Amino acid sequence: MDPIADMITRIRNANAIQRASVDVFCSTLTQAIADVLVREGWIESATRQGKKGKQEKSELALTLKYDVKGKARIAALRRVSKPGKRVYRGWRELRSVRQGYGAALVSTPKGVLTDAQARKEKVGGEVLFEIW
Repeated sequence: MDPIADMITRIRNANAIQRASVDVFCSTLTQAIADVLVREGWIESATRQGKKGKQEKSELALTLKYDVKGKARIAALRRVSKPGKRVYRGWRELRSVRQGYGAALVSTPKGVLTDAQARKEKVGGEVLFEIW
């Protein structure tokens, strides 16, 4: 299983039925992705539930963002790098998503960053997914 694709699918499905929150599998990478999504304002919050350990699985509770009319902040998510075909980009090759209205999340040596942050830091990496 691909935990990033699972996380994206759960968020996409929760947005489709306008759920307030969704639980996803917690790992170091999914926690870093959730932190970036909170920092950039795509989701409201991400809290860890459960204990850290092998016996009990921990989960992340993501609280999704909606406007006053009930429209979701996240319009779409698209996985770029997949387990069968990894996509890597240098910082000069990173382009803005939807003319700057979206973001691409990039796994870099400095952690998970948005495309704008990666260009600013002059670091490339694996393009995980795009969000707009």
